[in-house]
Amino acid sequence: MFYVQRDIDGQLLRVEAAPYEHYTEMLPADHAQIQEWFSDVVVENSLKQLKQSDLDMIRVLEDLIEVLTSKGVFSITDLPMGAQSKLLSRSTARKALGSLNNLIEEDEGGGLI
Repeated sequence: MFYVQRDIDGQLLRVEAAPYEHYTEMLPADHAQIQEWFSDVVVENSLKQLKQSDLDMIRVLEDLIEVLTSKGVFSITDLPMGAQSKLLSRSTARKALGSLNNLIEEDEGGGLI
């Protein structure tokens, strides 16, 4: 059984496995609304994980391209102009943030800032 609270339109607002102060009813685990509630939560969490994984992979690919170009295996000019522009833009932004990190570290260490 799940303890649920509904909004004024009767839609599920909160679903918990244990009783809580403002629950309004109990529904069995196989109830269609409970199944829909948890499928939405699972899908949302999976999408968040994929988005974070995409961000992590972008950094891995940037680092891989940097290593390959520094070893002469690959040249950035081998890529289409759009890809070159995006990589250079990200590289510039990362360098700018790196400079900001140095300023922050200096400040925390009792620097002039």
